[in-house]
Amino acid sequence: MAVLRIDSVWKAFGDFYALDDEGAHVVLRDINLTVDEGEFICLLGPSGCGKSTLLNIIAGFDSATTGAVSLDGRCVIGPGSDRVMFFQDANAALFPWMTAEDNVGFGLRMQGLNSRQRRDRVDKYLAMVGLSAHRKKFPAQLSGGMRQRIQIASGLAIDPLIMLMDEPFGALDALTRRRMHQELLHIWESTHKTIIFVTHDIGESITLADRVAVMGQPPAATFREVIPIHLGRPRDPTDPEFGRLFRMIEALLHEEDSDAG
Repeated sequence: MAVLRIDSVWKAFGDFYALDDEGAHVVLRDINLTVDEGEFICLLGPSGCGKSTLLNIIAGFDSATTGAVSLDGRCVIGPGSDRVMFFQDANAALFPWMTAEDNVGFGLRMQGLNSRQRRDRVDKYLAMVGLSAHRKKFPAQLSGGMRQRIQIASGLAIDPLIMLMDEPFGALDALTRRRMHQELLHIWESTHKTIIFVTHDIGESITLADRVAVMGQPPAATFREVIPIHLGRPRDPTDPEFGRLFRMIEALLHEEDSDAG
């Protein structure tokens, strides 16, 4: 069942309808995508191609110039508690003066849950991300990976319909990133949440996604192709099919480079 629909979305800055060279700077061109409930979708493309802009439109932080985005049958016209955004810098999403458990419980307080309801849900999601023993620590006392897990627990606690992740592991070292892939997939399989995950790392997209939406070069980027990943999990980068998919996506991106040149 489709939970998210992106229909003919264009995003431009300036006068979209101008005919001269001083008109609009088109960032996204005719974006179309349907996402089923519980799907894990990666938006993959080069820096500056509009991946984060599209994520912000889905989140309701920005609006499309033309076209529409609907979530669970309702048009997205602004932010809502049915969506939660996760950032590359977890510090941007955490209150440094609050402990891990207070950060996870903050959104629940805003939703009006009583203290027992908040405690039960905080306990559940701290346990899910493996940080129950660190509940009394402040963000500065946690590693980068642990801060990301607190950010994820905070988002999951409010029970969103969809999780929007903007290169959340981009600042982590390679070993921690691989560990976070495993953690995220475990959480996804446990919660059945719909995830839209932005990355420019081909291997990361194949490791995580049900489908990879490959975006073209800026400006006026669109989807080059949406590629289904028919591999079991956990995925092995040495699997020949993993390598074939990697080379195919890489060729798509290089072809786009050549066209742009």
